[in-house]
Amino acid sequence: MNYEFTIIVPVYNESDNLLRVETELLAYSKVALKKTKILFVNDGSLDNSQDLIETICKRNEIFTCISFNKNYGLSAAIKAGFDNIDTKYIGYIDSDLQTSPNDFNLLIAHINDYDLVTGIRNQRKDNLLKNWSSKLANNFRRLFTKDGIDDTGCPLKVIKTEYAKNIPMFKGMHRFLPAMVLLQNGNIKQVPVQHFERTSGTSKFGFWNRSIGPFTDCFVFLWIKKRYINYHISKKVND
Repeated sequence: MNYEFTIIVPVYNESDNLLRVETELLAYSKVALKKTKILFVNDGSLDNSQDLIETICKRNEIFTCISFNKNYGLSAAIKAGFDNIDTKYIGYIDSDLQTSPNDFNLLIAHINDYDLVTGIRNQRKDNLLKNWSSKLANNFRRLFTKDGIDDTGCPLKVIKTEYAKNIPMFKGMHRFLPAMVLLQNGNIKQVPVQHFERTSGTSKFGFWNRSIGPFTDCFVFLWIKKRYINYHISKKVND
């Protein structure tokens, strides 16, 4: 089908949201700037998310899925998505739909000139504690990574696949995607996007894994940055 763009949708106990995910992503696929398909990554859900995902995939050829045998976490789900994609561009959106798939077009408009384009939620609809802990984590991470990104946790990103597949992965990696592209001498851009209140399901992140956890992950990033191998082949002979 000559797809150009695959959207990764990590899922963990999101059965209340999945039919809405189907509706909104189908609608987006009809107006997408690049021919789009969707990859669900079921991260060991304990509800009936898998049954719903399989139903969605059976009735829509643009939907596919992979499923874990247990819960490994968001970074593992994104990593699995990167490993199983064959299109030129990768998108990422959370299944809670607090961001709009339609805003992918705002990011894709810049992807020819940048290697990663990420959303920035200028008017967040989260509660005070969530906003405060996210702001604290962003300040810590920006201090360590110097990536210049104001909202690395925004779950709306477009990445060139060649860069995504070269990102070294670790737990908590999903917060460092822009910094990981910079490690590869790539360039990045952030674009304002819409943000909405969660209408169904429950957040999988609390104070610890939204603030303290990211702080400790910064030291992992510094270790990787110091030892990261980056090279470009200038010529091949008799290949």
